[in-house]
Amino acid sequence: MFERFTKDARAVVRGAVEHAERAGAGTVDAEHLLLALLEREGSRASFSLAALGVAGEGRQSVRDAVAEGRRRAGLSRADADALAGLGIDVSEIVARVEEVHGVGAMSGDRGDKGWWSGRRGFGREAKSVLERSLRTAIAHGDRHIGDEHLLLALTTGGGVAAEALADHGVTHESLTRVLYGGGEGRAKAG
Repeated sequence: MFERFTKDARAVVRGAVEHAERAGAGTVDAEHLLLALLEREGSRASFSLAALGVAGEGRQSVRDAVAEGRRRAGLSRADADALAGLGIDVSEIVARVEEVHGVGAMSGDRGDKGWWSGRRGFGREAKSVLERSLRTAIAHGDRHIGDEHLLLALTTGGGVAAEALADHGVTHESLTRVLYGGGEGRAKAG
């Protein structure tokens, strides 16, 4: 599948691995893919994000939303609300764990950044994003998988990354309009 990835898509995957390594995470997660996408410039995904208002401070706001989701052990707000319906207060649990173990203790990131010297594997959600990006490219008749397909795939899977994007107006529908909606709305790199 990776032979179908464009230069921009490969850069996103490499960037996601770097984010996971810096965080000391055991696996590359969907959130790492999103963080790497937010760093891209001059690509179809970056132009699409800008067209939807996620540029400059908007990118930082998405990063902050991802960090908050990771702080909740990767639970989306919808997950936290469902647990609240069962009488489980996720905020209370996070506060108690962080009180004992420090801020970010539930993120899955390890503080001892040098603990893993091998290659980072991809977690279930990240693998799913990569698979959906292939299906998305095929569905649109595109011969290669670009970073825009990774971004589209992130919007369809649920979880923290999709929630952070949706909160900032980046949904599958809005992205599809920008990318494939025709003439003036089509995001082009270069």
